[in-house]
This record gives sequence, C-alpha cells and structure tokens, in this order.
Amino acid sequence: QVQLVESGGGSVQPGGSLTLSCAASGTTDTIYAMDWDRQAPGKSREDRELVAAITRSGTTTYGESVKGRFTISRDNDKMTVHLQMLNLTPEDPGVYYCNAAARIGLTDYDYWGQGTQVTVSS
Repeated sequence: QVQLVESGGGSVQPGGSLTLSCAASGTTDTIYAMDWDRQAPGKSREDRELVAAITRSGTTTYGESVKGRFTISRDNDKMTVHLQMLNLTPEDPGVYYCNAAARIGLTDYDYWGQGTQVTVSS
C-alpha cells in the first residue's frame, strides 16, 4: 500500500504562483511514476486531466495547457513530488490530485491522495 499526502494548495491572483507537494509513504519502492491530475470545477472524477507526470528515472510529461508554466520535480530520497505552478490563469483552478502508479509483480496499482484545492481569482 502507498499513502499520499498533498499540500500547498491555496488561492492566488491571476499571474500568481503556487507549489504543490505530494509525499509518498508505505511501499514506495513499488512506485514507477507519479503525476498530478486536475479535476476542474463542476467536472467529475472521470474527467480529471493530466497536468504533469514524472517517472522514477526523471522523465517528465506535461499537459498542453501547462507547458512552459508548470514544472514537476521529484525527490527520490524523500519520495516527494513537487509541482511548481507559475503564471496561473483562470483556467487552472480545481482540485489537484497526486497519483502514484505502482507495480507489484505483473499487476499495476493506482493510488490517489485526498486532493488539494487551487483557486485563481482576482
């Protein structure tokens, strides 16, 4: 089992910045990738969209709308993933969820944090 605890959400004005963090604990040696997903206001869990992902080796992937503004990084020693968000826009708000993809044997598992709220408002 993997447990994820997110922190760092809040409210900023357009153009502002926030950094989210996700700390993993438990069987973290099974994790091969971690990512941040956004559930926009009024959208369902099924509509969560990928914001950014990072593999254990450091390969990163970004959603089109955040490229050049968001940066995902990973501290493997502390099993923590950070999402630096710059130049936030009114299209960025939502609940941001940390996800860990793990593999045990031939079976993949997804673990989710409780989510952290991001609000962008003037």
